[in-house]
Amino acid sequence: MSLNRRNFLQTAAVLGLTAAVPVSGRLMAAGRSFHPLPIPPLLEGELRDGKKHFRLEARTGQREFLPGLVTPTIGFNGDYLGPTLRMKRGDEVAIEVVNRLPETTTVHWHGMILPARMDGGPHQPIAPGESWNSQYLVRQPAATLFYHAHTHGQTGPQVYRGLAGLLYIDDEEAAALDLPSDYGIDDIPLVLQDRDFDSGGRFRYLSFMPERMIGKHGRTLLVNGVTSPRLQAQTTLLRLRLVNASNARFYRLAFSDGRSFRVIASDGGLLPRAVSRKELVMAPAERYEILVDLSDRRELSLLDLGRVGNAAHGPMGMMGMASGFDVLRIDAGSARKSDRKPVQRLAELPLVDDAVGDLQQRSLVLQMGMMGGGMMGGSGKSMGGGMMRRGMMGGPGGMMRGGGMGGMMRINGKSFDMQRVDFRVPANREEIWVLGNDSPMSHPFHVHNTQFRLLTRNGKAVPAVEDGYKDTVVVQPGEELRIWLPTGPYVDERHPYMFHCHILEHEDGGMMGQFTVV
Repeated sequence: MSLNRRNFLQTAAVLGLTAAVPVSGRLMAAGRSFHPLPIPPLLEGELRDGKKHFRLEARTGQREFLPGLVTPTIGFNGDYLGPTLRMKRGDEVAIEVVNRLPETTTVHWHGMILPARMDGGPHQPIAPGESWNSQYLVRQPAATLFYHAHTHGQTGPQVYRGLAGLLYIDDEEAAALDLPSDYGIDDIPLVLQDRDFDSGGRFRYLSFMPERMIGKHGRTLLVNGVTSPRLQAQTTLLRLRLVNASNARFYRLAFSDGRSFRVIASDGGLLPRAVSRKELVMAPAERYEILVDLSDRRELSLLDLGRVGNAAHGPMGMMGMASGFDVLRIDAGSARKSDRKPVQRLAELPLVDDAVGDLQQRSLVLQMGMMGGGMMGGSGKSMGGGMMRRGMMGGPGGMMRGGGMGGMMRINGKSFDMQRVDFRVPANREEIWVLGNDSPMSHPFHVHNTQFRLLTRNGKAVPAVEDGYKDTVVVQPGEELRIWLPTGPYVDERHPYMFHCHILEHEDGGMMGQFTVV
């Protein structure tokens, strides 16, 4: 039965009354100082023995995000976040990951089609002082992917402290389209992350119970690891690669003067054609590429308009978490005229529709709450009574014990179990997955080792911006989505791939399953 929305919000609000309000506030104040937008270092690999070699080192560090306050961090090859890895379709890559942290970690290549044992999920842990080598063939089209920690039960806190970075794939087809492609010049990566800080400058993570249920939302926005960024545009046509690397926050992006922009790519690569938009909603783990014309050479801002996703639930709304941010100030006053002439038609994608004959269908329903009574039950009891009686705040099997969610987060009635394979799919096939949401929250659903196509939402055609390849798709409360999903070529009955909600607190809390390719 579906979770009772009123009980959920009432109890979450009660629990939230004891929350400490973070010291950092929304970055919309007039007269604040701006910081030059940093561009992540670019690694294009070293060619040896026919393979392109990369090396990442997870390490501890510190950074002054807020004036006068030093924040302990972790990152790849630096103090926070990591370099952009750039590779081409057809490359054989070998990535060595060294763990210099005092804790176990993993590195997942989000969006990549690759052997399961090279995926970097929870089954490929890297112990402190150890290294792990991931080798695979880049077999998919040009796209903006990313990599991040995917440690069993610790994905949320490790990504929150800095373990993430970008991964670009290039190919000849995309190169022929005359799109802006000079990294850091007219091809600009933007990694969006919201964070909270305590009075001493340390990251504040999961300081009260509703953050575990709703997902961690912060009052400070970091873009490429800094607050209040400013970009001095060098050319009048920019390609912005937008990556939502936040734990739980959705963004609703628009420009301050209301100008249109063209969406050219989503998670898995180029769209069939450019789509003109004035607003764009991004869920956690989603990526979009947009073109913005600055030929008027005005100064403007990229804004998050807020009021989207789950930030207005219960105490999050009471604390102002649904408000937006000033994402990026852009000064185009001295920009040179761009000589790029990108075409409107971008990629030839295979035709797929809902009339797919005898393809295997699988149904996956995302669920939250206690099993039987209380938060989940249909008896009308308050969520609080049921959850408190079951030890939500720390009793045996309780939600707080060990940082887990005590079975609160589930798919098809089951919380994640490392020892359980939920199903097996045949290699080199196409399937239809039907996604449902039996909860009051929006969930970005991610599948490893595939780029799928969204067929319908509640039986209706999907918007043009969702008509490309995706690895993460938002399932709204009560919705039913149908996706066409290729299973991939890599047979491995021992090592599974994951599927899960990409609100990281939901993933860590059990809203995840696994499958093998046979």
